[in-house]
Amino acid sequence: MAELSVKHLLGIKYLNESDIQLIFETADHFKEVINRSIKKVPSLRDITIANIFFENSTRTKLSFELAEKRLSADVINFSAGQSSVKKGETLIDTVNNILSMKVDMVVMRHPNPGAGIFLSKYVNASIVNAGDGAHEHPTQALLDSYSIREKLGSVPGKNVVIVGDILHSRVALSNIFALKLQGANVKVCGPKTLLPKHIESLGVEVETDLRKALNWCDVANMLRIQNERLDISYFPTTREYTQQFGVSKKLLDSLDKEIVIMHPGPINRGVEITSDVADSKQSIILNQVENGVAIRMAVIYLLASKIK
Repeated sequence: MAELSVKHLLGIKYLNESDIQLIFETADHFKEVINRSIKKVPSLRDITIANIFFENSTRTKLSFELAEKRLSADVINFSAGQSSVKKGETLIDTVNNILSMKVDMVVMRHPNPGAGIFLSKYVNASIVNAGDGAHEHPTQALLDSYSIREKLGSVPGKNVVIVGDILHSRVALSNIFALKLQGANVKVCGPKTLLPKHIESLGVEVETDLRKALNWCDVANMLRIQNERLDISYFPTTREYTQQFGVSKKLLDSLDKEIVIMHPGPINRGVEITSDVADSKQSIILNQVENGVAIRMAVIYLLASKIK
């Protein structure tokens, strides 16, 4: 059986192209499983997975939990808000306590970039990064690419623009890595204050005119403004941001062609996209949610097969 080149999923930048293809092929299989009347497979009956979230999350946490349960794994959920972390316990102590319960895999979201990498050096379990600060969010990028492949047939050669708060977005960075690895063309679009200084060094082009960006692309991935990470004001008002970088149905209909709209969620309706765009036939936002479970099943299954 083909296997991943890595023991952990810490970020897209540690994967190669054949890892991504293997994850997609495995997800194809699990997508069939999800659509059956009996949605569970006994693949990971003897594997215990701990979901450790040091930051709030609804969709990612639910998606991982559902993926784990569909694979028949034993699941422990741990939320830092209601735990000894508040009493000053360190990351390693927290995880070692959980590992002493004989956990095989840890799915972790943490506010500090590199937390998963740090952890992988000290604990014996397989680590899945469910988002580390503004650094990476690998499963989101995988499900985004998988959704493009499903909608357009393939990813190589496609034109993808990522619009919005690129500076604070782990989704943007992971998506850039994943799309470039598969041979897609990538542009970023947003206010100059929300674009990282040396973004071109990642092989992407900057476009500050939204209409030009949309006319160029096959797919627009719309990011929300990460208000919880904005310590200063990066643009005058939300209304002004929406006028320059928000996508409405009127704007979509005025383009030269029909493009695909994506969003990693949660959506700020009326800011980066209007409701009639989010709910339109050009939007694949709900497909992304469904594909998220299949992709996470694939990642967990493939990593579990490497646990000795």
